[in-house]
Amino acid sequence: MFAKGQTVIQMFEKLAPKHYAVPDDKIGLQLGTLQKEIKKILVALDVTDEVVDEAIRTGTDLIIAHHAIIFRPLAHLQTDTPAGRLYEKLIKNDIAVYIAHTNLDVAEGGINDLMAEALGLKDLVPLDEVHTEKLSKLVVFVPESHHEKVLQALFQAGAGWIGDYSHCSFNISGTGTFMPREGTKPFLGEQGKLERADEVRVETIVPAGIQRAVVQALLKAHPYEEVAYDLYPMDLKGRTFGLGRAGKLPEPLTLRELVEAAKQAFDVPTVRVVGDLDRTVRKAAVLGGSGGRYVRSAMFAGADVLVTGDIDYHTAHDALAAGMCLIDVGHNVEKIMKRAVADYMNRALAEKKYETVAAASEPSTEPFQFV
Repeated sequence: MFAKGQTVIQMFEKLAPKHYAVPDDKIGLQLGTLQKEIKKILVALDVTDEVVDEAIRTGTDLIIAHHAIIFRPLAHLQTDTPAGRLYEKLIKNDIAVYIAHTNLDVAEGGINDLMAEALGLKDLVPLDEVHTEKLSKLVVFVPESHHEKVLQALFQAGAGWIGDYSHCSFNISGTGTFMPREGTKPFLGEQGKLERADEVRVETIVPAGIQRAVVQALLKAHPYEEVAYDLYPMDLKGRTFGLGRAGKLPEPLTLRELVEAAKQAFDVPTVRVVGDLDRTVRKAAVLGGSGGRYVRSAMFAGADVLVTGDIDYHTAHDALAAGMCLIDVGHNVEKIMKRAVADYMNRALAEKKYETVAAASEPSTEPFQFV
């Protein structure tokens, strides 16, 4: 059985939820339909003619890409322009295009985490906070016979995290009362008769992003027809997500040594560097894409060097004057997401026993030649 398009995207958005994106970012379905079976997914950094030809050749139904193909509202769609020809080719071959941009940058396991992992950075913190998780307290009353089943269902759905502690809950035994009325099929008791039941009040923490999934898991595991539960918003904030990462290098390196490590880790032939190549660096920051605006954020995070792309001339001068090192590995370094996202989707699909498969796009979309 193949997964429907909406199911595929629901799986993907568990990795990179839309609400992680910065305001006005061009994300989501940009072309085609998700109301169809998806046999093949192609994960790409950019949607170019070469990538679309690859998609046609491999029977792809859906492209999940990082960079948008539509940046602003279309005034017209002329098929004698480069963009128009690309859209026409996608439409004629019934290939949908879904974009995940800054939400994939921000996500745990997304582009910036992948870059940090490639350099071995530890004790990571975001450079620029984008989203702070809202928390709710879930309170539910469960018959003692199903206490453990419901509790485990809540934990498996992702409830019960406080910092680095999982499976957090508070449980109080007591007596519940209810009277089944006409037309009910009660798990306990009889119609028209007041029932007293030994129950457990369960309290646990639920992040807003998974609230619906947690409630669905609760209702599925709970034996009652009408489940008594409450959700209370909390002032306590959850995890913070953001663009970029800063962390400690596994060991001190010279800037020259880090340059060579970055070239190998990100499979780039050459980089641009700002700073003394013999300087020792202990803490690094990474940011996929254009990171010039985040040099000051990297400095505030205590980083000795920022590894990013698209550094302009004046930003480089300002960083040099401030004693901040830069390694410009190019915007195309974000290609690191292709294999990782394809692997994630294949695991998620296989877990649900779908035959749909994902693959990383092979053509290079690097527009520059290095001579």
